[in-house]
Amino acid sequence: MFITFRKWTALYLLTLLLLFAGFAAIVWQGRAVKASKNVALRQEGGPVLMIDPGHGGFDGGAVAGDGTVEAEINLAVSLQMEAIAQLVGTETVMTRREDAALDSPGAGTVRQRKVSDLKNRVELVEGIPGGVLVSIHQNSLPEVRSVHGAQVFYNGAEGSEALALAVQDALNGAINDRPKEVKAAGQSIYLLCHTTKPAILVECGFLSNQQETELLKSPAYQTRLAITILPAVLGQLSENSLVN
Repeated sequence: MFITFRKWTALYLLTLLLLFAGFAAIVWQGRAVKASKNVALRQEGGPVLMIDPGHGGFDGGAVAGDGTVEAEINLAVSLQMEAIAQLVGTETVMTRREDAALDSPGAGTVRQRKVSDLKNRVELVEGIPGGVLVSIHQNSLPEVRSVHGAQVFYNGAEGSEALALAVQDALNGAINDRPKEVKAAGQSIYLLCHTTKPAILVECGFLSNQQETELLKSPAYQTRLAITILPAVLGQLSENSLVN
């Protein structure tokens, strides 16, 4: 099994408590949080959680042996993270909310469209004051199909490594059967290397591993990922060092 249930259960209960407290506070204040809007219940100048479901549209990302497309899982996990974050009063911005790429009209070849998509994501991230980016992806290593587990990458902005460490620690406790370590993003991770905002990329699992693919396709497991990643992120968002 890839999951250590005891630690995950503790995180799950903590998240449920956060959700209940956030919902009670919203009701008491007479405010309705609508999923279609980014509702700010934060102090002026505080952090904005930017959630980036990787790939989308023409660019499906990694593909599992059974045809499962990475972009679909990325979006499913990201939408659950957004819903929970808004419920507890955290302002959020999604780079996409449907199966669509962000490439500009006029980009011709597939390569040009991919470059355009990434540049537009960078522009979007850079345009959000106080933005803190969490990009959701799935990994693949067909040469070694036994490899599995979730891993976090980070950029060079202040606070990014601490954010990555917090999320990786949560994933190691709730998702991974063997602990993984965070890694600094290389030049191949364009989005992280070209934004000045604090940013991490979470590879939630390996689509090249059949057993893990079955987990990643499961809505229940997608929820588990969301409620493992999000509390760790929210804990770091409370620190002023993450606000640009």
